[in-house]
Amino acid sequence: MLDDGFESFVRALNECNQRGGRMLSVIDLVAAGTIDQALAAYLIAAMRRGVSLLVGANPGGAGKTTVMCALLDFLPGPVRICTVSGRSVLQAARETLQHGSVCYLAHEINNAFYYAYLWGEDARDYFDLVLNGDLIASNLHADTLEQTYEKLCHGSGVSAKALEAVALKIYLRVSRGTGWRTVRQIDTVYEYDQPLWRLDGGRQVQGELVTEEQEASAARLLTELTRRGINRIEEVRRFALAADGGHDDN
Repeated sequence: MLDDGFESFVRALNECNQRGGRMLSVIDLVAAGTIDQALAAYLIAAMRRGVSLLVGANPGGAGKTTVMCALLDFLPGPVRICTVSGRSVLQAARETLQHGSVCYLAHEINNAFYYAYLWGEDARDYFDLVLNGDLIASNLHADTLEQTYEKLCHGSGVSAKALEAVALKIYLRVSRGTGWRTVRQIDTVYEYDQPLWRLDGGRQVQGELVTEEQEASAARLLTELTRRGINRIEEVRRFALAADGGHDDN
């Protein structure tokens, strides 16, 4: 069923939690070095416009779900979240096009029998929602854009056109730091299929999803959240919505 309102929005994000404790926010991820601060401003600005999102990494525990939910926290106020808990949700979505007012959330694109995991026909129908003007957000086990196309298009029959239409594709890198500490970082970001950012090279292009003014506004929001010590996802969302009057930043 469709989630409506602030509490149900945050609840849908918390339902993705696989590790216990609280869900981490973008503020936490910037502090941990998972997301570069300048990149975070761009991603926040993009999400405030209302875009589809796919996060990839092969290892389990890489932080895919955490990054996905931390970014979904910045969707425009009018956008509701609908967790794709079964085929009936997809059928209803095709019959009642939401045109960006709902983000259809799948916990993972994978051939496994877990809650809100999609594969095969369900995955194909799910990605086709993007071509109908709907928003989707999910993650998968893939380290690169090429692996994503191989797994989804060849492995599950997802339309290449639909996959290309997903606005943000983000890939994580997991490495070992000092004292064998696990280091999780955003490795690459694609705007559609155009390389936008690389960990080893920074910004590749300006991108077209957001304007410089929107990105600057997001940077100021990020700075203010950090200054105030606001880092819980519900508090971050409440502050972000108040900052833009509960509407998107178009």
